[in-house]
Amino acid sequence: MSDDILTHVRALRAYARSLCGAAGDAEDLVQDTLLRAIERADSYQPGTNMRAWLFTIMRNKFYTDVKKSARERTGSSDCASLQPSVPPAQEWHLRQRELCTALEAMPVHYRETIILVAVIGESYLDAAQILECDIGTIKSRVNRARHILRRALEPEHHG
Repeated sequence: MSDDILTHVRALRAYARSLCGAAGDAEDLVQDTLLRAIERADSYQPGTNMRAWLFTIMRNKFYTDVKKSARERTGSSDCASLQPSVPPAQEWHLRQRELCTALEAMPVHYRETIILVAVIGESYLDAAQILECDIGTIKSRVNRARHILRRALEPEHHG
């Protein structure tokens, strides 16, 4: 069973990053998930979808941790976590919306390629295998997707 679990580590990392955001927290979540899966190996039913089983363990662990941290007190009113370290700005939210809109407007073959390579971190070779096309096609799609995003997000520089 351990060999089967190890084949899913990359997918677990990508899913953990989507849940946690921070790379360190995501790695901790992957480790906690693998430990929990090993501890509960007897509850896995051979022949069922192991990746889905692992993702379920990860999701449950993540939300349990979120609930637990919400109940924990961070300290007194002078706790450093309550002090703003950066002046509040809302521009990041608007830029995120612009990015999402640009991605949604992009042809699907460019969108799925840029997400695989730039967001999830798949290599060009792995992306070519996943999308069942040549590596040159992947490189071309990533390049075109980047140009589409630049034009959408910085129209003043692209007339």
